[in-house]
Amino acid sequence: MTVLGISGTPRKDGNSEILLNAALEPFVEAGWNATKILLSEANIGMCTGCDTCRQLKQCVINDDMNKVYDAFGRCDAVIISSPAYYRNVPAQLKALMDRTYAAKHSPLAGKLGGAIAVGRSSSGDGGQSVVLNIIYSYFLSCGMLCVPGELNGVTASADMPGDIVQNPKKLEQARVLGRNIIKGYR
Repeated sequence: MTVLGISGTPRKDGNSEILLNAALEPFVEAGWNATKILLSEANIGMCTGCDTCRQLKQCVINDDMNKVYDAFGRCDAVIISSPAYYRNVPAQLKALMDRTYAAKHSPLAGKLGGAIAVGRSSSGDGGQSVVLNIIYSYFLSCGMLCVPGELNGVTASADMPGDIVQNPKKLEQARVLGRNIIKGYR
C-alpha cells in the first residue's frame, strides 16, 4: 500500500510540511510506502485552459505535474497539507488541483484522502476551515472519499516556520488522521 503526501506550501520545512510528516508516520509504522511531493521543490505551471488534454488525454505542459499524475496512479491514499493564504490554498497547490483536469478519468477515484490546514490566527480563524473545505471539495471532485482526523481535517495555528513543533497536540492530531485513513483499508 502507498500513501501520497502533498505539501502544498511554497515554504520548505514549513509548519504544514511538518504536520504532513507527522500524518505520514503511522503509514510508515504500518509498513506502507510513503511518497511525498513537496510543492516547495516542484515546478508546476498553471492550467492555461487550452483544453488540448480533452483530445490528447494528457496535458501538453511538460513539467513536474507528470510526476504527480504518476504518483496519483500508484497511490492508495492521499494527504494534502496546506497553509491558509488569504483564506485560500497557495497558488502552487491550486495549480496542481487545476491541472488534475487533464486526467480525464481520475486516477484518484475511490481512494481515501485527508486534509491538513495551517493558518496564522491564534483564534483558529485564519482561513483553516476554508482551506479544509477546498481540499475536501477537490477530493470529492476527483471521486475520492474524505477521511476525518479527530474532527474534520486537521487545523492548526502557527506563525513562524517550525512553530508547530511546540504544539504536540496538533502533531498527534495529524497522526490520528493518518491512522484513520489506514483504518479505512482494513
